[in-house]
Amino acid sequence: MAVEPQVFDVLLHLLRHRDRVVSKVELLDEVWGDRFVGESALTSRIKAARRAIGDDGATQRIIRTFHGRGYRFVADVEERAPAAAAAPQAQGEHHPQQQVRLCVGQGGVRLAYATVGTGPTLVKAANWLNHLDYDWESPVWRHWWRELSGRYRLVRYDERGCGLSDWDVEDFSLHAWVADLETVVDAADLDRFVLLGISQGGPVAIAYAAQHPDRVRGLILFGTFMQGRRIRARTVQEHEEARVQVQLVRLGWGRDDAAFRRVFAMQFMPSGTRQQWEAFDELQRRTTSTANAAQFVEAFGGIDVADLVGRVSVPSLVIHCRGDVRLPIEGARQLAALLPDSRFVILDSANHLLLEDEPAWPRFLAEIDGFIAELP
Repeated sequence: MAVEPQVFDVLLHLLRHRDRVVSKVELLDEVWGDRFVGESALTSRIKAARRAIGDDGATQRIIRTFHGRGYRFVADVEERAPAAAAAPQAQGEHHPQQQVRLCVGQGGVRLAYATVGTGPTLVKAANWLNHLDYDWESPVWRHWWRELSGRYRLVRYDERGCGLSDWDVEDFSLHAWVADLETVVDAADLDRFVLLGISQGGPVAIAYAAQHPDRVRGLILFGTFMQGRRIRARTVQEHEEARVQVQLVRLGWGRDDAAFRRVFAMQFMPSGTRQQWEAFDELQRRTTSTANAAQFVEAFGGIDVADLVGRVSVPSLVIHCRGDVRLPIEGARQLAALLPDSRFVILDSANHLLLEDEPAWPRFLAEIDGFIAELP
């Protein structure tokens, strides 16, 4: 059966990303690019794609519609290697085979977690903008997991509402995030480990370390904070900035125009290139829905672990970039001062998330290696 090119492109994109619901916006961008077309064009291509593979809108055995979210390829797929040996992957494309499993957290939320690598166990507390599978492709994260899994047994998981974990959740709170970390640690049958908290994952890691000193060997905190934007706001302008951040997500996350999401890309990676900003934008679109993104940002603003910091009894390493515009360095300095047994490292970078090609990246890795090597 002959298939029109756009129908084939829609089908191929759904097949390649069958691990998740693909939004209408993503499909429109992927197939039509900069050309403006309405949703009716996409609907007709979905109908044609179903017809081409023996499916229909009533049964939806192969392509299922998720109203308000998009479409997903739900049929079983068997991948077969070609008869001839495949050509070796280009350098930089290969990544270790991680083992992805599911566990059930608070409120019945299914959480996806992955284990990869060997050596001392390093658990990364989940933070916003993670996707266990796509992170290995994304220039935003792939160098992180490649390097850390090459040194340690890396355990990480997708936050509730993100990535491969359940998106349809109601509880976006520090309590739920800490409970989810507890669930993953137990499901992975971990004894003692080093805990890594990045950005919003930092308060989660702090709270867990304070509550479970018997499980945590050491605590590494990068680009993080004790108090969310609303809590630490002191002026009318700071309170207004916190409110605007949430509104920006609500209004702009799901739009075709990437200008709204680009604001976050430039805050997280101000020294990045246009291509790196586009990669960050793609990560945002793939990671979660507009509604969830707004709830995340709203919840982040109310985080406060200042009273828990003094209860952390394990050795801690606090690393922060000098020019971080997303989270100014003064908050990290205060955090390091309040942790009973901590070392504070300042990196010469303006980025909230370190890029692979900047000088601060190898120093970051060296600091982590040295810290873990010295732990009892």
